[in-house]
Amino acid sequence: MSESVGSVKQAPLSAATLERFAREAAKYPADQRQSAVMACLSIIQQERGWVSPESELAVAGYLGMPPMAVHEVTTFYNMYNQKPVGRFKLNVCTNAPCMFAGGPQALQHLCDKLGVEPHGTTADGLFTVQPCECLGACGDAPVMLVNDRHMCSFMSSDKLDQLVDGLRTAED
Repeated sequence: MSESVGSVKQAPLSAATLERFAREAAKYPADQRQSAVMACLSIIQQERGWVSPESELAVAGYLGMPPMAVHEVTTFYNMYNQKPVGRFKLNVCTNAPCMFAGGPQALQHLCDKLGVEPHGTTADGLFTVQPCECLGACGDAPVMLVNDRHMCSFMSSDKLDQLVDGLRTAED
């Protein structure tokens, strides 16, 4: 599956990807296949590391929905990477409760330690640091999410340093 829509060419989907898409779409009535859009975008991201415009078109084509509807989902949720990110994506909550508990300072500490601006990726491609909205753990502020899966609470500068050093060591 690799056809053009407008001036953007769809990313080809492997047989394994199509099989995973089919399992997700089968969870919904045939006339509601579009409900599998988030799962399909997650599959693309797991396999490719990010969701390109071409991948959005492929998901739209598979699910039979307008490409803009897929793009709206991709851009609404910060769990979908719209450009390549580092091996470790560090999302620091800067929403109100975390803001008052040091979220912006935690974000700045990480950026300073890694030598990047917010939304930046280190030169070695290991870390991407970005602010994010509420992670739903306000009582543990400031909080962060590593690779969209691992929640870290009460992130003081010392804990941030330990986390980054530990991730670097694990990578060696």
